[in-house]
Amino acid sequence: MYTPEIYKNENQEEIKKFLQENSFGILINQTNGKLCATHIPLELETNEEGNEILYGHISKENPQWNGFIDNDEILAVFSGSHSYISSSWYDHENVPTWNYIAVHVYGKIKIIEGEAVIESLKKLVDKYEQYSENPVRIEDLSKKTMLQARGIVAFEIEITEIQATKKMSQNRDEKNLKNIISELEKTEDFQSIAVANEMRKCPR
Repeated sequence: MYTPEIYKNENQEEIKKFLQENSFGILINQTNGKLCATHIPLELETNEEGNEILYGHISKENPQWNGFIDNDEILAVFSGSHSYISSSWYDHENVPTWNYIAVHVYGKIKIIEGEAVIESLKKLVDKYEQYSENPVRIEDLSKKTMLQARGIVAFEIEITEIQATKKMSQNRDEKNLKNIISELEKTEDFQSIAVANEMRKCPR
């Protein structure tokens, strides 16, 4: 991912938090000579060896998983808040742009089987059911329902590289920065307001 130096995010704790909070990503690889992409939750965790991994699953009906065997190289793309930035908000002439947060995770994928599949499903469901009034638990589902697990391919991705971009008008002076934030908040658009909040937190 091309990222000018001023917009590179190398704060590992911040990146980790971002991945945990924006875990619905795009899994990209090559299958049968063609690029494939699937939109799925990809959860960050630390394995028994102390290495950070992503885990997830896709349907067996999805041909993308056939490429996991031929070529284990994988790319996972995660997006955060983003918004159009009008150059009319500056005190000088310039071109419009876009503020955004994105993380690209490169790694090697391997298929997991057996009890590890059920464990990965438990972790996934527990994370997203924790605020439900009547949370679903994998342990409580019937054998008949759990037969559906046969229809998925579960995997782990050993992370080899992370590239993170946080473009939040770091190239603007304090006066223009404050004006951009003010204009974003006027839009009442949730994405724009989220960008304004991120801009307030961004170190200068």
